[in-house]
Amino acid sequence: MKIVIINYGAGNIQSIKFAIQRLGFEAKLSDDVEEIQQAGRVIFPGVGEASSAMKKLKATGLDQLIPQLTQPVLGICLGMQLMCQHSEEGNTKGLGVFDVEVKRFSNQVKVPQIGWNQISNLKSELFQGVKEQEFMYLVHSFYAEKCDEMIAETTYDVPYASALQKDNFYGVQFHPEKSSDAGEKILENFLKG
Repeated sequence: MKIVIINYGAGNIQSIKFAIQRLGFEAKLSDDVEEIQQAGRVIFPGVGEASSAMKKLKATGLDQLIPQLTQPVLGICLGMQLMCQHSEEGNTKGLGVFDVEVKRFSNQVKVPQIGWNQISNLKSELFQGVKEQEFMYLVHSFYAEKCDEMIAETTYDVPYASALQKDNFYGVQFHPEKSSDAGEKILENFLKG
């Protein structure tokens, strides 16, 4: 099966690629529309600031392509946030896959949230073999609000959606590639599911 990691200059793509290799798969980095369309699985990573990442997607036409993909797509961190309706970060209009807003944590907590936090209320085959209250690694200042498409929840400042699913689209706020065995299990579930 062909796995493509979308390469648009806003991702920690090497660590994702290595995690996939540890699971016995090979992934290709690409921004080629045809290659992405033909992939069996697509990973949409993201690290950085929402409005500049969206500009990069628009410059290559990937902003039009991603919401139309029909194979399983996994957005990670900023990738998940960009698949939402709107982000307060840079007042950025998202890709609109998930019907939810992305908000900034309040000044009542240390921002960004960096480190390990628990996921709970797990509601998807993506979490098969993963325990409730499992710890995942997160680095973020913005979060997706709780919504109908939420498949995992985390609390930091407020309870928020740490994972989303709609049809063939999945999104995780945490970094599965940096979240030890449980994170690799989530990646494996996505790749084999």
